Amino acid sequence: MVFFFLDSSEAYLNLMLAIFVIVPFLFILFAMPYIIKELKANAYVVRDMYKKTKPEIPTNGGLPILLIAIFSLSILTLFYAKSITPVNYTIIVVVVLFALFGLLDDMVNIGRPAKLILLYYCSYPLIPFITSTIIIFPLLGQTDFSILYLQVIIPTYVPVVANLVNMHSGFNGLAPGLSLIVLATLVLKAYFFGNITSALFIVCLTGVMLGYFWFEKYPSQIFWGNVGALSAGAAIGCMIVSQGFIVSGFIMLIPHTVNFLMYVYWRIRISRYPLTKFGTTRDDGTLQVPNPLTLKWVLPYYFRMTEKGATYAMFALTAGFCILGFYMPG
Repeated sequence: MVFFFLDSSEAYLNLMLAIFVIVPFLFILFAMPYIIKELKANAYVVRDMYKKTKPEIPTNGGLPILLIAIFSLSILTLFYAKSITPVNYTIIVVVVLFALFGLLDDMVNIGRPAKLILLYYCSYPLIPFITSTIIIFPLLGQTDFSILYLQVIIPTYVPVVANLVNMHSGFNGLAPGLSLIVLATLVLKAYFFGNITSALFIVCLTGVMLGYFWFEKYPSQIFWGNVGALSAGAAIGCMIVSQGFIVSGFIMLIPHTVNFLMYVYWRIRISRYPLTKFGTTRDDGTLQVPNPLTLKWVLPYYFRMTEKGATYAMFALTAGFCILGFYMPG
């Protein structure tokens, strides 16, 4: 039997949104202990490089995040079928494509140029659902980018965001925590200023990530891998372009963008600063990092900080830009 709640009142909307967060949140809390156990038993593990003993931690936690978000939406569709707009399913398609690409990237070194080209076309299913090609620039007014918005901005914005999320990682819980902060802010902004019913899958995903963060926060019991970073980044990008939050979304992601620009500078000065993916941990538990050329390393390079302290400093930084982006038009 299918139940439809036809009331469109604010109370109904608030109840629906609460359920779309709570149900996936409870599902992931229930499922993750079993998933962690099975991943470890089947040797899907990687080393935690910022621990003295370098323990083996289960990886690919991004898969249960995505699957539980889709499962939750499918279950809730039985009760809220008329509230689920077609764009929700299109966002699922795009996010799944990015997740599959993340799995492939874990198995095969595709290379950055090929990655950018292929991910560009993974965003194409969103184009028919874009209802406006106007971008509002604070203080400057609005500009209609027409076909340029559809063929360049949308399919470029989503993969760029996905790669920014993937790059700004490395500490326990860093990337999932940052993504959760950005997604939660975007959901709230869509609720107050956008069309939240076109993003109910993102609401489910945010609920899942809220529960998942408990397992990847310091000290991590699981890592989400490329599949998690690319799918969460794609979800953030889809949310931004589908809601028209191009400028405010960019502001929320300024720390991610700065991290990328620091990496570019690092590659330019590679003769002086050889590439390395990890630092080490001193006997007192503080981080020893090779340079200040990635955002998460800046504070530990100049001050004695633990991995947990450096991670929460990044959370605070991104939260500040998210608050600014929330109130920023466009």
